[in-house]
Amino acid sequence: MTSPDPAGSAEDRLKALGLALPEAPQPVANYVPWLIAGNHLYVSGQISKDATGTIVSGLLGDGVTETQGQDAARFCALNILAQAKTALGSLERIARVLRLTGYVACTPTFKNQPQVINGASDLMVAVLGERGRHTRAAVGVASLPAGASVEIDAILLIG
Repeated sequence: MTSPDPAGSAEDRLKALGLALPEAPQPVANYVPWLIAGNHLYVSGQISKDATGTIVSGLLGDGVTETQGQDAARFCALNILAQAKTALGSLERIARVLRLTGYVACTPTFKNQPQVINGASDLMVAVLGERGRHTRAAVGVASLPAGASVEIDAILLIG
């Protein structure tokens, strides 16, 4: 993924990457999609759903490739950014991505969870520049909601 002009806005960078934010997904259970506490925005786990509503599903290491997993992680990151824009009104209010926690549905022998979650990490940096650099975890799990291949939640610092 090549980085667009760092001088532009986050939305300009998205366009330069050929991407657009989807509608912020609505919760499917008894939780809120995001919550502001002080100067932190907590974004609930976003699954690997593309803008058409199609979920990238299946297990990494059993029919889903690492590249497909990275694409799934990018969809999660776009959904996180869509939630942030809904919560904050503008992506420019994101002072820093503090934390991403990524969950990868995979076989017990799959070991490349960090490389899969790089799909989201790389997108955050490409869109937000230095504000997108973050701490994170990449965890392998047996299954995720709706059969999704990847789910990621986020903690953002509000500026």
